[in-house]
Amino acid sequence: MTTILESAKSEHSSSPLRRDVKSLGQLLGKVLVQQGGQALLDKVEKIREMTKSLRNNDELSYQELKNEIASLKHPERQQVIRAFAVYFHLVNIAEQNHRIRRRREYQLKDGHQPGSLECTVTQFKENGIDAEIIKNVIEKLSMELIITAHPTEATRRSVLEIHKRIALLLHQLDQTILTPREREELNEKLFNEITILWQSDELRDRKPTVMDEVANGLYYFDETLFEVLPQIHQELEETLQEHYSAEDWHVPNILRFGSWIGGDRDGNPNVTPALTWKTLKKHRKLVLRKYHTSLTNLMKQMSQSSKQIAISKELTDSIHEELSILKDGEQWKIEHEAYRCKMAIMLKKLEQVGKPKEGYQSSEEFLEDLQLIKRSLLGHSPDGFRLKSLDQLIRQVELFGFHLATLDIRNHSGEHEAAITEIFHSVNLATDYSRLDEEEKVELLGKVLQDPRPLLLPFAEDYSKETSQMIDVFRMINKAHEEFGDRSIEVYLVSMTESVSDLLEVLVLAKEAGVYRLHADGRVESKLNVAPLLETIDDLVSGPAIMKKLFSMDFYQQQLKQHGNVQEIMLGYSDGSKDGGTLTANWKLYKAQQEIHEVADQYNVRLKFFHGRGGSLGRGGGPLYRSILSQPAETLGDGFKITEQGEVLSSRYSLYDIAYRSLEQATSTLLSAAANASTDAQQNDSRTKAWEDVMEGISSASLMKYQELVFNDPDFLTYFKQATPLPELGSLNIGSRPMSRKGSERFEDLRAIPWVFAWTQSRQLLPAWYAAGTGLQHYMENNDQLNLLQQMYNDWPFFRSTIDNLQMALMKADLTAAREYTGMVKDQEMAKRIFSEIENEYHRTTEAILLITQQDHLMDQLPNIKESIRLRNPYVDPLSFLQVELISKLREDEQLDEDLLREALLTINGIAAGLRNTG
Repeated sequence: MTTILESAKSEHSSSPLRRDVKSLGQLLGKVLVQQGGQALLDKVEKIREMTKSLRNNDELSYQELKNEIASLKHPERQQVIRAFAVYFHLVNIAEQNHRIRRRREYQLKDGHQPGSLECTVTQFKENGIDAEIIKNVIEKLSMELIITAHPTEATRRSVLEIHKRIALLLHQLDQTILTPREREELNEKLFNEITILWQSDELRDRKPTVMDEVANGLYYFDETLFEVLPQIHQELEETLQEHYSAEDWHVPNILRFGSWIGGDRDGNPNVTPALTWKTLKKHRKLVLRKYHTSLTNLMKQMSQSSKQIAISKELTDSIHEELSILKDGEQWKIEHEAYRCKMAIMLKKLEQVGKPKEGYQSSEEFLEDLQLIKRSLLGHSPDGFRLKSLDQLIRQVELFGFHLATLDIRNHSGEHEAAITEIFHSVNLATDYSRLDEEEKVELLGKVLQDPRPLLLPFAEDYSKETSQMIDVFRMINKAHEEFGDRSIEVYLVSMTESVSDLLEVLVLAKEAGVYRLHADGRVESKLNVAPLLETIDDLVSGPAIMKKLFSMDFYQQQLKQHGNVQEIMLGYSDGSKDGGTLTANWKLYKAQQEIHEVADQYNVRLKFFHGRGGSLGRGGGPLYRSILSQPAETLGDGFKITEQGEVLSSRYSLYDIAYRSLEQATSTLLSAAANASTDAQQNDSRTKAWEDVMEGISSASLMKYQELVFNDPDFLTYFKQATPLPELGSLNIGSRPMSRKGSERFEDLRAIPWVFAWTQSRQLLPAWYAAGTGLQHYMENNDQLNLLQQMYNDWPFFRSTIDNLQMALMKADLTAAREYTGMVKDQEMAKRIFSEIENEYHRTTEAILLITQQDHLMDQLPNIKESIRLRNPYVDPLSFLQVELISKLREDEQLDEDLLREALLTINGIAAGLRNTG
C-alpha cells in the first residue's frame, strides 16, 4: 500500500494531508506484509496498477484485469478486498483530521473561518445589521437535528471506535512539541490500531435490534453532543457580546437534537409501546449520568468557604430545609463549604429521580437549584467573574432536561385509519369508517373531537391486537409526559399523509388517551403536535390544500394555540426522489414550502418545516449548511428541522472538533439566512417569478424523462434488480427494518434507502442525477437562454445547490465500472438498451451543467472535493470488479456459498467507505 499512498503526493494539494495519507499507507503496507506476506502486498499493488491503466482506455490491461480478478481464490481474494476497504477507511480518517487541522489554523490566525460564528457576526456588524434585528431573529430561531435509525451505516460500532482512536493519534502527532521518543510511541500505537483494525471483523453477524440502534444513537450524545451543543450557544453569546457590547445578550436555546430511534413505528413491527418506554428510560439514564459527572466535577471546583465570603440566605435556607434527605455519612463534612453541602444534596436527588419523594420531580427543580447557586455566587464575586462550568451545566439542563432528546413518534396513516375504523364500529358511530368519502370522514372526526365524551370500551379484548397496540401507543405517550416531562415526546408524524382526515384520526386517538383533551367548558388542552409527512410528488402538490382546510377548522385552531400557533410539517425527500427524480422532487419540495407558507400566513400560523433528508445525494443529502441555504428564505425564521442518519452521524459527530464545526457552520448559515431575510438587503432570496417559471418547465421535462424509464419501461425493474447488488443488501445486517414495506416485491413498496444504496454500489448513482440533463437541455434548446440559467446559478441559492449536488453525483458516478454490472443481467440486449439510455443521459447532464457553471470539468469550482473523489475512484474500481465477479458466482450457484457471500458483503462495505455514501 506504500505505492498507493505515495502516488497521492501529486493528487493532494495539502502537504499535511498528504503526509498523513502516506504515513497511514506505509503502516497499512507493513500490516499487510506481516499478516499476509509480501505476496499479498504485491497482489494488491498489481491490481491497483492495472486498474489505473484501465482508466487510460488500454484494452489489453482491461482484459488482463478481468483475468487477474477471476484468478483470485479464497482466502487471498478476501484479503485483497479488505486491503482496499481498510485503505479507504484510513483515507477518510486522514481527511477528517485535516478538517480539524484547518479549523485550528484559522483560529490561530484571526478566527474568521468562513461559516464560523465569529465570521457571521462580524459580517452582521460590517453590513450594518443592528442588534434589534438580530435579537428578533434569535428569539424565533430554532434548529432541531433528528437522529434516525435508517440503515445506512455500513460500518460496525467496534470498527468506528478504532477509527476514532486512530483519528486521536493523528491529532496528537500534529503537536509540534513532541520529543522523538513521544513521536515514536504515537507511531507505534498507530501501527497497533491499524493492526487491530485489520484483525477485526467488519461485518455484523446479525441484524441490530432496535435497542442496539438506540444505544448507537445515544453514543453520539455521550461522546460529543452533550458538550458541543452548550458550547455553540456559549460562543454565539460571547461573540455577540464582543461585537454588540451595548447589549446584554442571552442567547435562547436555538439548537437541539431529537431522535426517531425507538419511536419510528412506520414499517417496523419491532417498535412496540414497551420498547419506546424502554428507550425513554435509556435516554434518562444517560442524561442523569452526565449530570452526575458534571455536578461532581463542579463540586470539586467550588470550594468557597462561608468563612471567607457571604453565601446567600436563600441558599443556606435551602440546605437546612433539605439536609434530612441525606443519611448519616452522606453529608458534606465541612459545613462552611456551603456550595459543596448543597451539591451533596443535589447529587442525592439526582440519584433518586423517578422516585416519588426523595428525588427531583422535574428537570426544572434541578435547574432552579443550579440558578440558586449561580445567584449566590454572583453576589460575592467581582465584576466580570463567570464560572463557565456552572453556566454550561445550566445550559445543558435547559437543552436536555431529564429526557435528553425529544423522541418523535411516527406511523403510517393506514394504521391509524384501521384503528379508527374498528373503534368507531364498536360504538356504532360508523359501520365501516374506511369506506366513507373524505368529506364524511372529516365531518365525523370533527364531531368526535368536539365531544368531551370518551369512545373506548373498557376491555382490551374488545379490540384486535393491532388496534389495542395503537391505543397503547397513545397511552404510553400520556404516561411519558407524566414520567419524563412534556418535552420527552412532542410530535406525532403521520407517514403518507394524503388528506385532512389522516391528521384528525391521530387527534382522535390522542383524545382517547388523554393527550388531547376537550374540557366541559370548551377548553382544549393538547400536549402533542400532529405533523403530516408529505412524501410523494402528488402529496407535495396537494399539501397546500390539505393545510388550508385544516387551518380553517375552528377546533384545529384551538389545537394550534396549544402549541404557540406553530404547525410542524415534514417533507420527505427520499420517496419524492424515487417517485419523480431528484430535480423534480427538489423543485416540488421548494414549491410546496412556498405555497404552504402563504397559506399559513393567511391564518397567522407559524411553520416549522422538517426536512427528511438522507445522507446520500439521491435522498436529498449533501452538506448541512447547503441544505439550509437551498430553502425558501421566508421559511427559515420560524424553525428548521432536519434528519441526520446513517453514515452522516459517524462522519459528523464522532469527533468533537468535527461535530463543533458542522454545527457551528449550520447555526451560522441559518442565523445569516434568517437575518438577511428579515431586512431589505435580500428580497425573497433573490429569486424572481421568471426563474420559478423556468424551473417549472425544467421540472416537467425532467419528470417525463424520469418516469419514461423508471415507470414506463417494462424491463427497468428487472434491470435494477439484476444490475445492482440489491438482493444481497439484505444480508448486510445494517438495520432493524425490512428493505420493503409489507415484504412486497413491488417497486412502490421498496424503501428509498436500498433503492439508493444499490445504485450507489453499482457506481451509476442514478437516483442522484438521472433526467436532470433532459430537463436542463429542454429549456436551453427551446428558449436559447443559457445566460438566464447561468444567472440563476450565480444568484439563486436553491438552483446553485441543486446544480452543485448534481455535479457531485456525476463526479462520483463511474460509467466504466458501472458497465461491468450490466454483465449480471440475464437479458443482455435489454441490459445494453437500458444502460445506453443511462449513459446518454449522463453525458447530456454533464454537458448541461458544464455550460451552466461555466467550467471546463465537473467540480472545478470545488477543487478539494474534486481531488478527493478523483483520488478515490481508481481505487474503488477493483472492489467494483470483484463485486461483480462474486455476485455473478453467487447467483449462478444453486447452494449458498458462505465464503462468497461474505466476500461480496465486504466489497459492499469497501465501496461504501470509498464513495463515503451508502443510502
